[in-house]
Amino acid sequence: MSHSATSAASRGPREWSPEQAAEIELILTRYPTKKAAVMPLLWMAQDAWDWIDLDIMRLIGRTLELPPSHVHAVASFYTMFKKAPTNKYFFQVCHTLSCALVGAERILAHLEKRLELDEHGNSKDGLFSVLRVECLASCGSGPMAQMNEHFYERLTPEIIDEVIDALRSGKQLPEPRREADQWIFPVS
Repeated sequence: MSHSATSAASRGPREWSPEQAAEIELILTRYPTKKAAVMPLLWMAQDAWDWIDLDIMRLIGRTLELPPSHVHAVASFYTMFKKAPTNKYFFQVCHTLSCALVGAERILAHLEKRLELDEHGNSKDGLFSVLRVECLASCGSGPMAQMNEHFYERLTPEIIDEVIDALRSGKQLPEPRREADQWIFPVS
């Protein structure tokens, strides 16, 4: 899988491998209807091809006997499904009201300056992509960003710099959710 941003024109039609087809058959046994398996197939496709283009949405539609517009509606609603190529390290920065009120714009500006982003949100070195997204479900601990599968809350430019420096040097990432223990309550 390539981690550099590539154009949609270089991809072409997609088909499931025999292993993927077998996995799909197993997935379908877990759901009452084929329609209910849209998200697992979107995840599978994104894992295989790095992002979800219209050809992949058509493939999922054919597989589940759904119109591609239904697959597109699901993929478009959820920010975790990439609809364009991204670089190896993908920052999604929440800019919904609760994050905006506590500094999301400052975080975005810092990322843009630090990473020297082009008009598409990609860094000149080809390592980073940044996207402004809707709610990432951390309204009480913003500003918040997701970097690949890691969630960082109560962001500051200093935390962003720690993450970028760790990624560039191959060192261990700073611990996400440093304040997570504050939100854990015993169940009685």
